[in-house]
Amino acid sequence: MFDAACFLELKMVLLSLKAKEICDYIDKLGIEYEIISHPPAFTIEECRKIEKLIDGKICKNLFLRTTSGNVRYLLMMDGNKKFVTKEISKKLGTSRLSFAGEDDMTNILNTNPGSLSITSLIFDKNKEVLLAIDYDVISQEYICCHPSDNSATLKIKTADITEKFLPYLGVTAKYIEV
Repeated sequence: MFDAACFLELKMVLLSLKAKEICDYIDKLGIEYEIISHPPAFTIEECRKIEKLIDGKICKNLFLRTTSGNVRYLLMMDGNKKFVTKEISKKLGTSRLSFAGEDDMTNILNTNPGSLSITSLIFDKNKEVLLAIDYDVISQEYICCHPSDNSATLKIKTADITEKFLPYLGVTAKYIEV
């Protein structure tokens, strides 16, 4: 006989402590999600294989900073699109953006390169990171992302992200066309 509770418990055992922490946080908000474990995925190309398993599109997440380093952004964009610094900087109305350092990602978002996602904002206690989302990402029914751990992928309704998750965090996204 199939026991769904035991299956869920077994699935959660396979997750890292960080992924469990993210899932607990999302559970607390009453947000439903699907999650799968898989070998670590560091690139969009590796994520394409996972998309078939979770039946959803994984977005590209970039951690950026202004030239002065005073402003940081998490940019969620369609993985098929090319990041063009000059264009994105202009659309965000900021000085030229570059990639933020690994130390900033670790210290501010408690996340390592390759694992960055919107869930990493849970760890931004001082609200140091601004969120920018490509219209093509936000227009999807689901957002698929790593739970700050690239050996798992979450599938969450976009409406739950915009109507529950971000408001709870006190985060307002800026929507742009990439």
